[in-house]
Amino acid sequence: MPGRVFRLHSTLELPLEDVEEFLEDPELPPEIDDVDLTRRNNTLILKAISDDADIGKYTPTAQLKASVSETRVYEEEPPKTAPTWGDEEEEEIPSELVEFACFKGDRETVLQNSALRFPMFLVLREIALRSEKGTLTAVLEKDGDLQAVRIVEGEERPASVEVVENPRQGNGEDSGVDWRDNKFIS
Repeated sequence: MPGRVFRLHSTLELPLEDVEEFLEDPELPPEIDDVDLTRRNNTLILKAISDDADIGKYTPTAQLKASVSETRVYEEEPPKTAPTWGDEEEEEIPSELVEFACFKGDRETVLQNSALRFPMFLVLREIALRSEKGTLTAVLEKDGDLQAVRIVEGEERPASVEVVENPRQGNGEDSGVDWRDNKFIS
């Protein structure tokens, strides 16, 4: 295996049409031959199809899971004019209902099953680079090194991994509530 995914958090949202367009002719990692797209009600499942027939035969391959929701998208912003009182009818702003694929949650919620997990994460990363809304953060092991990935609204941003002896030593962890010595709880 080329790498492993340790931590993953996603809040990605993009039009379902964009996901389907990406899957028409994607550049896939060498371990993945194809990605099977299945929709069950409001759930979208992208399942890795292995190039090795033995991998998917007895072991479920990695899959990305997203919820599908409809959102009304307006073609233009409504005009900001003073309210008029009278017989005038308001113009209706042109809009359409768009289905969005929402890859939201932590590791097992978004990226399921272990066979081909890392290559399927790379597919999710490509989807994140096409997304205009949401973030993807992950901690990976690749070639023996830890790497951090952070993609915000389709752009890669700097990220780092901090390794500490005690998890409470990390920055940002000191702001929590100390429940043992809390004077308000008796």
